[in-house]
Amino acid sequence: MMLQLLEKVIELENWTEGKGVIVCGAKNTFSSGSDLNAVKALGTPEDGMAVCMFMQNTLTRFMRLPLISVALVQGRALGGGAEFTTACDFRLMTTESEIRFVHREMGIIPSWGGAARLVEIIGSRQALKVLSGALRLDSEKALHIGIADEVLQSSDETECLREAREWLQQFIKGPPEVIRALKKSISSGRELCLEEALQMERDLLGTVWGGPANLEAVARRGKFKK
Repeated sequence: MMLQLLEKVIELENWTEGKGVIVCGAKNTFSSGSDLNAVKALGTPEDGMAVCMFMQNTLTRFMRLPLISVALVQGRALGGGAEFTTACDFRLMTTESEIRFVHREMGIIPSWGGAARLVEIIGSRQALKVLSGALRLDSEKALHIGIADEVLQSSDETECLREAREWLQQFIKGPPEVIRALKKSISSGRELCLEEALQMERDLLGTVWGGPANLEAVARRGKFKK
């Protein structure tokens, strides 16, 4: 699963015309995390660290994609699956779905970047409640504390995907080069120091200023004023 995820991330990195991506599971399950049989074979701290580094790097690459990403949570997102949802820009849930960070119950902590990203999404106090197991996240609670962005009406797998696609459309209207530049600017603002982020904004502006979308918009505005 981890290797397949990396392959998909590499594929998305090379998708130069893309604007958005929806991550979903199958058969009403987003992701139940790592395969326990595989985990049993990774018994040493060195094994755990290797998996940690691999998944941190993979999910960070996913998070930095110039695509607006949505996690469509149907059913359960457990452990590593819960961490994956935090690497997405938005999270949509069905009424019966849940997000559970079960790491404490497994005698470990989140190590795929999920804890750091969760703090960024909901703050340290709420993150501590969630990670300690004191707060279980059904769709209503997830929406209330800000992990979920919306609860979908349907529970049907096909209909949910249709709803998610419609929801995503509000963020990806416009030319790919503009949407991708916007996402890159948000990513740099989150990760870089102020001076570097400002430089990145200037560089990104240079890729769209005077471009087809900009010239068309300026011309259209000019017509409105006449």
